[in-house]
Amino acid sequence: MTKPTSNLLDSGPARDTDPDTGTDTGSRDRKLWLWLAVPAASGLGLGLVWWLLAPGGLNVISGNPALADPTASAGRLPRDLVLAGLLLLSGCFTAVLLDSKVRKPGHGIRTFLAVLGGAVGALVAWQVGLLAAQWWGPASSGGEGFSLRAASALLLWPGATALVTFLLTLFGLMGKQPEAPPLAP
Repeated sequence: MTKPTSNLLDSGPARDTDPDTGTDTGSRDRKLWLWLAVPAASGLGLGLVWWLLAPGGLNVISGNPALADPTASAGRLPRDLVLAGLLLLSGCFTAVLLDSKVRKPGHGIRTFLAVLGGAVGALVAWQVGLLAAQWWGPASSGGEGFSLRAASALLLWPGATALVTFLLTLFGLMGKQPEAPPLAP
């Protein structure tokens, strides 16, 4: 038999396609790494937002001049809570994005990469906030300056991503009706 003309015109390299989705598996593998790269890169923005909002930074939330001094002990807890809240929101947002892809193949590796990306993003946010304080903040005379006292807050992004993904998957599975066995003739 002869080949159809449409195959003769396609002189490009043969592509390996996924039989379930009909998409190119190479592009799907590249998209998996976005679950690591995007949360890690978004740590840059979160670090700047932390410095803008937190006491001791630009102090946009409270505007209280007593909390504007980065060495003031009254601003330590609110500063940590601002970063913790930002990381918690980021983890929940990441999990909701993951939930839309539950039924597609590779859910486990996407979840793992998103949790790892959240951990890297939290570290990046912390360091960018500290760097922003050094560049644009007031020069601290001794003392601690703009810092994070509760390093365990950095675990909120990956922890929230894992927990909310687990809960959304669990609720999704609980809502499914069991498949009925085929009727015998």
